[in-house]
Amino acid sequence: MKSEEEYVLKTVKERGVRFIQLWFTDVLGTPKGFSITPAELENALSDGMIFDGSSIDGFSRIQESDMLLMPDANTFQILPWMIENASVARVVCDVKNNDGSPFEGCPRRVLKRTLDSTKKRGYEFYVAPEIEFFYFKDDLNKPVCLDNGSYFDLTVSDLATELRKRTVVALEDMGIPVEHAQHEDAPSQHEIDLRYTDAVTMADTIMTARLIIKSLALQQGVIASFMPKPLESEQGSGMHSHFSLFKGDVNCFADENQEYGLSTLAKHFIAGVLNYSKEITAVTNQWVNSYKRLVPGYEAPVNISWARNNRSALVRIPVAKLGNSEATRFEYRAIDSACNPYLVFALILSAGLKGIDLQMELMPETSVNLYSQNNETNVYETADPLPNNLKSAIENMENSEFAHEVLGDHVFEWFLKNKKQEWERYARHVTDYEIGRYLPYL
Repeated sequence: MKSEEEYVLKTVKERGVRFIQLWFTDVLGTPKGFSITPAELENALSDGMIFDGSSIDGFSRIQESDMLLMPDANTFQILPWMIENASVARVVCDVKNNDGSPFEGCPRRVLKRTLDSTKKRGYEFYVAPEIEFFYFKDDLNKPVCLDNGSYFDLTVSDLATELRKRTVVALEDMGIPVEHAQHEDAPSQHEIDLRYTDAVTMADTIMTARLIIKSLALQQGVIASFMPKPLESEQGSGMHSHFSLFKGDVNCFADENQEYGLSTLAKHFIAGVLNYSKEITAVTNQWVNSYKRLVPGYEAPVNISWARNNRSALVRIPVAKLGNSEATRFEYRAIDSACNPYLVFALILSAGLKGIDLQMELMPETSVNLYSQNNETNVYETADPLPNNLKSAIENMENSEFAHEVLGDHVFEWFLKNKKQEWERYARHVTDYEIGRYLPYL
């Protein structure tokens, strides 16, 4: 037995853990799982646990329904709540076929496969996300805000701020480092920024953080929502993510002797990400509602562009703090908080590596505010736009050999099938806007 597995078994016994939840995700990033008791844990760690994959969208057919969950002992964490005075823990799992071979429809597998090929080249890929979300009163008919705060507001007594604080404490108690937390720009909108780590660990952590945020809110009768654009007149929730590439302790994106402090490799990497941005938007922004956020004027990118400290650009190059070149990175601003992080990180990394391999040239920096349609150089009208609805994003992805190669046949085909069904349902739906706009007049 491996030392990690021995540690898990020892901790479960010493901490009185009564239930261990086995977590995984479907292709869209929806959290799934079931619980086992400590008596089953040793067997689960060594041999995995059989489950019915036909019950999970996009996993398997009825005639081949049995699948295997293989717990990753390195992901063991005790959850910040108890059931009848008993601790509950979770372990993130890889989904495998019943014969133990990797299941190509597992999103975590897609990312790990991409990272395996990256490590063979000597690189490590790190991610630091900024997770935005809203707190609403428990009213499913409409989003009712808990507070009227704005960006960086300091409040001392409202429930939303207290929930955010409890969430940070809970995450830290689980060993998940939080860089900082704040009130965001919109009423009842909050942000928790996680300290950078490797891409697989971060994807696991994002799934964990989203569940912790929602669970702690629900305990107080509050809805925490990662819906990209719940309030029409306010900005939506993004998950701006910072990416860096290292070889050992060396930041491959940093070169103090070059323009912008960016190495040649970094420029090729970013060029690749920009080049494939249209083809991956259906994954970074996978919901109909995602495109209500990607509109001018609401601090979300609408064009394919990059800049230093220009928050209207798709890719932003933050200034390294105190001239620390080892902190050189780029920020991709289109991603929303309701994405599947495993697939997003796999696509971003693969796009950047394509840029390196093909030595793609980085387009000129955008220095004007792309949110304004009246800027002096008319960049808004001439810059290449991102897809502005899910249908357009699906079409760009469907024609992408790159996305197909990265995701593999199973994920690529099932993801597109699901998104097409979502768009068709949305296109048929008669909205309140249409009733109010047309019924009295037509």
